[in-house]
Amino acid sequence: MEYPTFGEKKEGVHYSNRYGVYAVIPDASHTNIILVQAPNGAWFLPGGEIEAGEDHVQALERELIEELGFTATLGEYYGQADEYFYSRHRDTHYYNPAYIYEVTEFTQVDKPLEDFNHLAWFPIDQAIDKLKRGSHKWGIEQWKLRKNSK
Repeated sequence: MEYPTFGEKKEGVHYSNRYGVYAVIPDASHTNIILVQAPNGAWFLPGGEIEAGEDHVQALERELIEELGFTATLGEYYGQADEYFYSRHRDTHYYNPAYIYEVTEFTQVDKPLEDFNHLAWFPIDQAIDKLKRGSHKWGIEQWKLRKNSK
């Protein structure tokens, strides 16, 4: 199966694998999407790296509690989008397959465990514009396509 690929895989460069799972979380009106702003100012979909021994669902459940303080009901799995990028912060090139899911319901159960991120809701197209990663933009586009086809 062909996955959409973002970024450029450069010849002769060693890439560290960083498998991540992310969620498209709309508000009740389906007009806004929540994003997470890292301390470096970049905006991302909620989610993150899959840790050893976790499957997609376990990793996403953990990440949503850490970043948002949310428990969530997962809906559709949109697929995998591959991304190649360089992290100046870590001085590392990454191959980052991103597994993207829809969240159909969420409940805020606590304050986020990670208090260094900034959280904000954005209108859908503005959220796409703000996102740093092409794979995350692709995830919201998949959500839009499926929402509009229902």
